[in-house]
Amino acid sequence: MMLSTINNSFEQDTHDVDGNCDGPDLDFVYADVDSYQNEIAELYSYTEFSEFQQNVKAFEDQMEMYDLPPNWQKLDATAQRGIVMKLMNQLEVSNRQFRMQAARCILYLAQGCWAEVQSDEEQYQNTRDNVIVLYDQGVFTSFIDLLNMEIESACSPDIVAVKITNVTLADSADLRVILSVLYIITETIRDEKEKSSEDYKMIAESFIQEINSPLSDGELLAVKLLGMITRFCSGAAPHFPMKKVVLLLWKVSLLGLGGMEILKNIKNEYRIKAGLEPISEDTLEVTKCMRASSPPATANDILDNQNPKRNAFRRSLMKQRFLDEQEQMDIELTPGNESAPNNSNNGGSMGGTNNGGPNSGDDDYYRPFEDPSTTTANPNNLPSYNTPPNIQPPQITTRLPWTPKVRQKDIDQFLDISRNKFIGYSLIDDHESLAGLPQPIHEGVETLRRHMYVSLADIQIKKEEEIARNPISTQEDEIPATSAEILYQAVLPNLPQYMIALLKVLLAASPTSKSKTESINIMADVLPKKMPLTATQSTKLTVDMGRHKEVIVKAVSAIILLYLKHFKLNHVYQFEFMSQHLVFANCIPLVLKFFNQNITEYVSMKNTIPLLDFPSCVIGEQPDISGESYVYSGEVTDKPYSWRNVFSCINLLRILNKLIKWKHSRVMMLVVFKSAPILKKTLKVRHAMMQLYVLKLLKMQTKYLGRQWRKSNMKTMSAIYAKVRHRLNDDWAFGNDLESRPWDFQAEECTLRACVDRFNLRRYPEATQKCGSGGNNTNSAGNADNTTGVNMGGNVDGNGTGSFGTGSANPGSGGAGQLHEYGIEGGFPSDEILTHSDFAFFGHSGWWDRKIELTDYFKANYSIWLEEEVYKNQTNWDAL
Repeated sequence: MMLSTINNSFEQDTHDVDGNCDGPDLDFVYADVDSYQNEIAELYSYTEFSEFQQNVKAFEDQMEMYDLPPNWQKLDATAQRGIVMKLMNQLEVSNRQFRMQAARCILYLAQGCWAEVQSDEEQYQNTRDNVIVLYDQGVFTSFIDLLNMEIESACSPDIVAVKITNVTLADSADLRVILSVLYIITETIRDEKEKSSEDYKMIAESFIQEINSPLSDGELLAVKLLGMITRFCSGAAPHFPMKKVVLLLWKVSLLGLGGMEILKNIKNEYRIKAGLEPISEDTLEVTKCMRASSPPATANDILDNQNPKRNAFRRSLMKQRFLDEQEQMDIELTPGNESAPNNSNNGGSMGGTNNGGPNSGDDDYYRPFEDPSTTTANPNNLPSYNTPPNIQPPQITTRLPWTPKVRQKDIDQFLDISRNKFIGYSLIDDHESLAGLPQPIHEGVETLRRHMYVSLADIQIKKEEEIARNPISTQEDEIPATSAEILYQAVLPNLPQYMIALLKVLLAASPTSKSKTESINIMADVLPKKMPLTATQSTKLTVDMGRHKEVIVKAVSAIILLYLKHFKLNHVYQFEFMSQHLVFANCIPLVLKFFNQNITEYVSMKNTIPLLDFPSCVIGEQPDISGESYVYSGEVTDKPYSWRNVFSCINLLRILNKLIKWKHSRVMMLVVFKSAPILKKTLKVRHAMMQLYVLKLLKMQTKYLGRQWRKSNMKTMSAIYAKVRHRLNDDWAFGNDLESRPWDFQAEECTLRACVDRFNLRRYPEATQKCGSGGNNTNSAGNADNTTGVNMGGNVDGNGTGSFGTGSANPGSGGAGQLHEYGIEGGFPSDEILTHSDFAFFGHSGWWDRKIELTDYFKANYSIWLEEEVYKNQTNWDAL
């Protein structure tokens, strides 16, 4: 009864029309991408409007050159393919102007020949048909070659010296044409693949294989784009159009790796292969059935509630005003309002299950719910005294939205405490024995085992520990060449720089960042040569700059989250390697800084001028855009939110959760950075999924915030209880966790780093060596300069016992020093003999299959080495 009371009191949140709530729930549906039309429109800045006409002019000039009428739709398929082949030949000429004229002509074809159509649907159909022709003729590969040429020429020192002082839209004109063609082809194929289009079935398969394979220069396309971002952030190429680069990188990665549906299928496939049960609860599906809670009370709300004139009317409405507010249930119920309209359209019950009508007496504990969006005859939401008696009562669920979970570690801890309490001794590594324990403990252990959840990460970590203990006898499984594995191997040598570059771009695009002279200029591909002179032009540029930043945040957050999810699924240590470098590069305070703003205003911000969005800006008769003839505020759409901004916020919250989950040291970073007030403000956004991830972050740090904070934030605590998954013996609300000792935090990160380094050194020795010597330097460590590292060099004492010494190694110093300690040059063992601790790194990487030439010096002194190091050295195997 108490469980269902608490649960439903939050699920039946009402929408206060008096101002204490920020309006009804957002009808935002979280997905991989926005609609195809919006994704294409966001590719172009409003300042690029004049360039659309250049594309038409290029097409008309080319058709005049071929003695053909400038009408693409009147040509048959053979003629169209012939023209595309001629244009591709023209892309290879040395004359830059002639070459880029052909590129602009192809861009016009990819844009759907908009000058020949009268509607957006017709333009989209042309794009869909033309992309098939362009891809079949090899345009995508040709434009990759063009991109390589532009990158090489753009990064020459003399060009950089000229452009670094004043970069404008004109400096990136050619690059933007190339990137636009690549993006339109990629996004169109991705969209048609999602629709399961038969025309694109073979094309999509071929395209995915192409972007997951190295290019002619041996690089993946995703790695090439990451390299462009890195060069831009380092100042080597300040004119690179960052928005188009990150958008293309996002869509290439999304198509190559797979979105949420593919991730879910792969995860279940891997779990079944590992002997585990498939996942039955999907976060997206469960949160669709959740109701958002009302935000916590602010100072203004408290003052309003103290006003008796306004408060008298509110009290008669019997509504919950704030997050998880439990009102007194003995307040008189209004006659005729004991039952509410059927709320089957209001999200249903938590967890998506309904247990029928209330039991006897239960309906006295729940207030009815009326959704203002469905109440038309009663706009003021006043109590109704004429409700028909045959309306169904609200359906009540008596369960929480998530099935509780428990880890094997938690069961072991429970057994250890119980044994010490009732018997007085502990059994190390004994997970089964219950001898001497009372019956309630037996039942408790049985309940815990029934809810035990084993993740893929647990299986992978266990396998790695087994390989480290028995490197020769344990056979490692063959590494499958999945798309995530191919990407990880490609980005590993320079992964630290890539993470820093992405976070730099994210920081520059954050609305809370202040412009500094030394910061990167992400507005290079927005600012025109001539600055606006009129108020209308200035307004348009201001909107365009805000929109530009929002699109960049959307793309970068999606890229980071996509990589984290796929790497974690592929192998947990790949995920941990990327996570640590994100943490070293100050990702956690960066995300918190992002949310340290008026988040409700950011979510509802409308930096959009629909008349200037492509293709509306070029199709049909264009209105005179001057004065007040266009609107860019919330009046232009019927939605009270910006899709890309809500998407970005949820992505950043998910990234923060992934970085911090089960990491006590990183949870403490949340506490140190005073994240609780920032996150509580984010709860004002009425969206269930967004609130869920905020509540998860608050739950992680609750035990560290002190009793006084918990007492004064009981509404938030109750919301956590009602909406976040329960860990059966997790005392998150009390702060008694034995693992949360501050002196263990540093050792936790160091142990994790040691495991990750061991994994990388064993699997990817050459790439790890490059990572250590090139990218993994002290700058990538960020705020972790003083972090204690682990010296992975195995030391053998006089008894032959191996030990790992701890030192103050920089966490950013990766594999180079360690590889040199092992006597490895160029990725191969040197003449030095490997100690027993080295087997953990090289026992399964194929080293023993290679023939190693011993030096003459070693051969001459072999007998002495045998006598001193083998016969006279007694190994303590127990200590090993």
